[in-house]
Amino acid sequence: MDSLDAAALIRPAIPRTSGVWADLGAGTGTFTRALAYLLPQARIYAVDRNASALGKLLRSLHQDGVTVVPVRADFTEPLDFPELGTDPLDGILFANSLHFVADPVPVLRSLVARLRPSGRVVIVEYDRRRANRWVPYPIPAMRVAPLAMAADLTAPTIVATRPSAFGGTLYVAAADRAPAPPLAARRPPLHSQDTGG
Repeated sequence: MDSLDAAALIRPAIPRTSGVWADLGAGTGTFTRALAYLLPQARIYAVDRNASALGKLLRSLHQDGVTVVPVRADFTEPLDFPELGTDPLDGILFANSLHFVADPVPVLRSLVARLRPSGRVVIVEYDRRRANRWVPYPIPAMRVAPLAMAADLTAPTIVATRPSAFGGTLYVAAADRAPAPPLAARRPPLHSQDTGG
């Protein structure tokens, strides 16, 4: 799959406003370039553990108006996004990366906390694919809703699918950061109704 194919695949999941995005597990940048194509004024943090892959990504990027910031890091660990500070992200893309995480809920939950309210999470994964060394922890489409909701996201929508050249089907799921519950729902009652008197 090239970047234009990737852009066509994720297009239905990407909002029309640019903003600040993170591509987690960016590799050599197929989906980073797709995001750059779809969000022409965006700032995109391309996060990967592999410095060589990030170097290749930067050499292959030719998109005017887009700022791509390489971040060599493991997205399962706390992340520092240069120049972002505590400002929130507008979106996070996990393209073929969550299937490397044995327990994705805590990782996803900690990253969702970095999103602005109603920020978007886009997940590209394989359905009907057995575990193997390239996809050690598959996330079938039927498992993406419980995963998203456990990580404080809205119920995801599968917005695109396509057969994978490697077996199974690729799907794209989109979900937003769930609104915080009303303050009253988070506070314990000040006093009990049964005061005994």
